[in-house]
Amino acid sequence: MTAQPIEPTEIGADLRHVGSWVFDLDDTLYPPEKQVLRLVADRIGQFMIRATGLPPDEARALQKRYLLDHGAALGGLMQDYTVDPHAFLAEVHDVPLDALEPSEGLRAGLQRLEGPRYVFTNGSQRHGERVLEKLGIDDLFDGLFALEHAELRPKPHPRTFERMLDRFALDPKSAAFFEDTERNLDYAKALGMTTVLVGPHALDSVVHFVDHRAAALPPFLATAVLAGDPK
Repeated sequence: MTAQPIEPTEIGADLRHVGSWVFDLDDTLYPPEKQVLRLVADRIGQFMIRATGLPPDEARALQKRYLLDHGAALGGLMQDYTVDPHAFLAEVHDVPLDALEPSEGLRAGLQRLEGPRYVFTNGSQRHGERVLEKLGIDDLFDGLFALEHAELRPKPHPRTFERMLDRFALDPKSAAFFEDTERNLDYAKALGMTTVLVGPHALDSVVHFVDHRAAALPPFLATAVLAGDPK
């Protein structure tokens, strides 16, 4: 049997069943061209060179492997080397956020959403707080789940999703999760969450665990069909 093509659902997504909203932070609430994660990755690379004693090229290759195997470099470093995870998080996230600025479209889109809004990030709590403040939307969120709250296990670890849901007392079947990394949506979908892949390549995704695809977050939020919309 030939598989039916999956239609992109960037505009007019039906989210009337959603009562709580969970957002990844970096490259989701702001576009990847802001390059904040590039600055973080560079800091991680510098940390890894010192922690591992490897030449720069080998340290970068190991950093990429840790990202694939563990979801973040910290997990691999803690497994294979002696590192202070809190010092790591403080150092690698201490990057300038000059490229970030408030977006009227993002704020308006978030304000449309009835129900609590949360951030679920593999970054540190302080990084999350700084980014939300810089974007001018910190007042719109009801909670922030950072790597410190996950026993330092990053997404997509199943226990990390379960801890996040428990922390905020969320019913996954009435929650939507917005994320720029495709594989981080797999377990979310298995739990019953509505999944939204965000980013410039989102419309190319054909995996079964992505429900909606948004090339950019503000227009997706602006046009989504919500429970309180007039009929």
